[in-house]
Amino acid sequence: MVCVSNPERRYVISFGCPDRTGIIARISGFLAEHGGWIVEAAYHTDPDTGWFFTRQVVRADSLPFDAAELRTRFAEVAKSLSTESSWQVSDTGERRRAVILVSKAGHCLYDLLGRVASGELDVDVAAVIGNHASLGDITRAHGIPFHHVPFPAGDPAAKASAFAEVRKLVDEHDPHAVVLARFMQVLPPELCEAWAGRALNIHHSFLPSFVGARPYHQAHARGVKLIGATCHYVTADLDAGPIVDQDVIRVDHGDSVEDMVRKGRDIEKVTLARGLRWHLEGRVLVHGNRTVVF
Repeated sequence: MVCVSNPERRYVISFGCPDRTGIIARISGFLAEHGGWIVEAAYHTDPDTGWFFTRQVVRADSLPFDAAELRTRFAEVAKSLSTESSWQVSDTGERRRAVILVSKAGHCLYDLLGRVASGELDVDVAAVIGNHASLGDITRAHGIPFHHVPFPAGDPAAKASAFAEVRKLVDEHDPHAVVLARFMQVLPPELCEAWAGRALNIHHSFLPSFVGARPYHQAHARGVKLIGATCHYVTADLDAGPIVDQDVIRVDHGDSVEDMVRKGRDIEKVTLARGLRWHLEGRVLVHGNRTVVF
């Protein structure tokens, strides 16, 4: 048995299953039985799906075993509650790793690197991969490796080879998050599946409005009064994955497309950073195409 002594260290239990009586009692009873000190707890039942969700945060030093043992023991608890249960146990003592994918637009990358450098975003950026070389200097200035993987236009075989190289570079770091920070390439289905629940994208519109390319041009053509940004998990359905966070900013009839792009960049940065933080903290529970964010 391993007893953890750092009082700041936490184990985070995220759990979901079909709703029934006794779920909270079973989980809290299990933790209390082993001296678990719960410092944060959140619950939600979705009346449409009949699914129950909870996130429990426990002081690591209150338990007589480590995270691996907690996972083993909690697996039995989860199984006793439902064979359909979905759960995970994360350890705040384990450093989170992210790999960032970029193209030419650098505003989201600059923002994330600044938050990491200041300690505001607690994650190690293992690498930045770009299909253009233009963001290499700023990445290396932060002491982070930059990999340029070109995507030749109009050559499907070359594009498949490029994605294979990107996958190799990402997977060697086994990241907790793969961040598409205005990466202007559509991930192939096999990568969407391999990185399911880890790949986060920032789309520069308030989804489900204006899916796909040039959303600000689409918004301008429709004369909208609000534009937004959406942080969502990547799936094989373009810009249709489970939504983690969204935000908006007001525009008016006098704004050009360029004005919308400029204003939208501020929303994109904040929304992506917030969604990434919630993901890394284990606050996002996914069920189907919907999320619960505690």
